[in-house]
Amino acid sequence: MPSPESDESLVDEIAASIRARIMSGEFAIGAPLRQASLAEEFGVSRTPVREALRQLQNGGLIEVLPNRGAVIRVPTPWEVREAYEVRAELEGMAARRAAGRISRSQLGTLTDANSVLRAALAGTTGESSPETQAANDSFHTVISEAAGNGWLTSMVSRINESFPRNVSSLVLAGSERHRHENVAQHDEIIAALDAGDAARAREAMHTHIISSGEHLAAWYERRSRTVFRP
Repeated sequence: MPSPESDESLVDEIAASIRARIMSGEFAIGAPLRQASLAEEFGVSRTPVREALRQLQNGGLIEVLPNRGAVIRVPTPWEVREAYEVRAELEGMAARRAAGRISRSQLGTLTDANSVLRAALAGTTGESSPETQAANDSFHTVISEAAGNGWLTSMVSRINESFPRNVSSLVLAGSERHRHENVAQHDEIIAALDAGDAARAREAMHTHIISSGEHLAAWYERRSRTVFRP
């Protein structure tokens, strides 16, 4: 007979797998999560799947709707704005700290990452691709690492894990103006870090994150009108 510990471990594993697929965009927002099909896929009974879905519901990634069951939740615009307001403060702090700590190698990585995004603007790569998504993520990760504060990195990651990572790519892909703005804002951040100007780096990053949050909130607002339309 399985122990309670093994049951909990199985639930955690299933929840982690579903979460990863939500975050990658494999399971789209608004999509239903059928207990029977998930149980068959994982080769388990419905009980651990039900508990895993409850865990994800408590974390805010899914919700249970009348006549639809469990679906991947669409965040409200105000939730996105509030989260990005906090993220802007945290990443602004990271940029401020990084201004006095970042290495030449890390600055080179930032420049390379933004070059991938710039090339996409020029049409030499796709507007949205795994490469551009990875480049955008790398840009922020390098600055967070250069800040040299594990608590700060952990808190930024926690906010990022509240929203599927592929959505930012979709938001960028949907607006040429936003893509140009994104690259230009990255340029400003790099210039401030290269100059060792902590105040300028902090302000540039804060502006960038708030702007990104507004674009993301607007995308979710448009999406919610179609996903849950009666």
